[in-house]
Formats: sequence, C-alpha cells, structure tokens
Amino acid sequence: MVKQIEIEGNTINDITSFYKEINRVFMEGESWLIGQSLDAFNDLLFGGYGALQGAESAKLVWHHMDHSRKALGYQTTRDYYLDKLKPGSPYNKKVFQEKLVALESGSGETYFDNIMSIIAEHPRIKVINE
Repeated sequence: MVKQIEIEGNTINDITSFYKEINRVFMEGESWLIGQSLDAFNDLLFGGYGALQGAESAKLVWHHMDHSRKALGYQTTRDYYLDKLKPGSPYNKKVFQEKLVALESGSGETYFDNIMSIIAEHPRIKVINE
C-alpha cells in the first residue's frame, strides 16, 4: 500500500515548527511525539508507528518546499550549530565546530539539506515538491 503524506511547508519557519509539522502529519493517532532530533526523524521514516505504520511505500507531498528550504537554511543552521557550541553544551563541540566552518565556507549542509539527505536514505519514500 502506498501512503500519501502531506507536509504544509508554509508552517515551517524554524526547527521547532519543522518538528511540530512532522509530528502533526506523521504522529497523528499516536500517544507520543518525536523530539527535535534528526536521529528521531530518521527513525520515524523506518516506519512501524505513526503514519508510516503498515505502509510499503509513501509519497511525501511537500507543499511550499521552497519556504521550508529557506526557513531551515543558512541562518537557522548557523544558529543551531552556535547553540550546540555554547559553554556547558553536552554535544561534541569538535563536530559542530567543523560543521559550522563548512557551512560558513559554503561547503556545508543546511538543516534542510540534512533533512533531505535523511529522506533520500529511505528509498521507499518519494518526495514530491508542490
């Protein structure tokens, strides 16, 4: 069975609103939500719960993708990395420093790019840009 899932990209204005939208469309009917983590998003796409439960494949229709791409672009990503580099942060600072340098030099991926890379790792999910 092919499942169609629709993301409303105009509601995505930052990382928090991305996960709010993902939870709205993928986790409807579940008693829990995924956290703000790319690893959690990746796990979600394997299926087994939420909207993908029981689906052999999925068509992910992403309305207003350009808005989402811009909202999760350079500045949002830079701010995300800087937050991970704050004193007392439990994250691997070396990794996030390298990611920040790559982003600032124009060779790094944005948060949106990371999302699309994760989706691409799931060949049963086809993204449609509308």
